[in-house]
Amino acid sequence: MTAPAHLNWLVNTGNAITSVDGQTVELWELNHAVDAAILSAWAKHFREHYCDDAMLPDLANGMGLSHSEYLTQIKFPDPAMAPGPSVRSGDFAEIIVADYIEYKLGYWCPRQLRYDFKWNRNESTKGCDVVGFKFAQDGVVSPQDELFVFEAKAQLALGAEPQNRLQIAIDDSNKDKLREAMTLNALRQRFLERGERVPADKIARFQNETDRPFKRVSGAAAVHDVTTFDPAHAAAVTATGHFNASNLRLIVVTGTAMMQLVHALYRRAADEA
Repeated sequence: MTAPAHLNWLVNTGNAITSVDGQTVELWELNHAVDAAILSAWAKHFREHYCDDAMLPDLANGMGLSHSEYLTQIKFPDPAMAPGPSVRSGDFAEIIVADYIEYKLGYWCPRQLRYDFKWNRNESTKGCDVVGFKFAQDGVVSPQDELFVFEAKAQLALGAEPQNRLQIAIDDSNKDKLREAMTLNALRQRFLERGERVPADKIARFQNETDRPFKRVSGAAAVHDVTTFDPAHAAAVTATGHFNASNLRLIVVTGTAMMQLVHALYRRAADEA
């Protein structure tokens, strides 16, 4: 699987922070740059989470809108009116974490279905944030198959007072055991509605743990602008009481001018549609 070019900008710093209860927090950087070709490809990748390009002309024409107008008025969270900007930052964090587990860790991560059927563009989608699947052997059910459920939180506004978004992600991750069944069911139902039996059956493999045991991995991520990340917050997090603390992956992603990047991606995604 070839990773999109923008994933070359997401790099592991090689540094880590040990939390108060001994958890390892990986530190990653998103070193984005002004590169029109990469940004255009990234914008297309981003856009197709919300609307398949092949379907876009018919959807836009039905409303008498241009492609750009349809995306900005119907699909994308509002850039200025609350809670649109916070939904934008949250969606961005989820998508970059999905890219991370798919292209850096090698999981199958069917995430487009999470965003393309929103009833309200200015609301976050319910359920587990990011879900990934890994199979020990194709076509064979194995207890070594992995279900990876990740919670992602963002604080991207330049210069805002730093918040411990990683602890919030950990706390929300602890709720994923309750949301997992509904999230898997929703994903499988969407695939069945689209007539896609093969991916639907891949998800079904993880819907009956009693009869078909598997390995469950949990994750929590905080995506920050460099001005809103305080390393002391990462050192202070605790996963005590987390139902899957022994299989919990923690990461922090930082970058410069992150909210400006988010708005620019949405704008380019609409303008180049």
